[in-house]
Amino acid sequence: MACDSTEQLRAEYGPFHTRAEAETEAKKLGFCYLLRYEHIIDEHEEIQEVRCIFIELPETIALVKDSKNLHTRCATCGESSTHEQSWQAEVWADIHEFEHSRHRVRLFEHTRGEGLKEIADWRA
Repeated sequence: MACDSTEQLRAEYGPFHTRAEAETEAKKLGFCYLLRYEHIIDEHEEIQEVRCIFIELPETIALVKDSKNLHTRCATCGESSTHEQSWQAEVWADIHEFEHSRHRVRLFEHTRGEGLKEIADWRA
């Protein structure tokens, strides 16, 4: 499988027959990791354990870490949006909070290599 992070909530794509196939698709998608599932089977051919093994693709990480998306989400009603520029996020938040009094918009930054992180006090 190709995947974008090692976190539990990750995007996965696959499966593939070979590692070369998986690496090619991961690079196309901008994913930084390959994920291999190993199934431990007992003598009755029943699955006893499933292991996840992450393989980091170092050449992809350098390219992908720079790509960022900003996500705004209203803490009150849950409405959300994605933005490429910080000014777009600020305009969306201003409009939402103007149209809905007492709503509060939060800002998150998503980087494929590091995941989703909240930007605290972004409007202070």
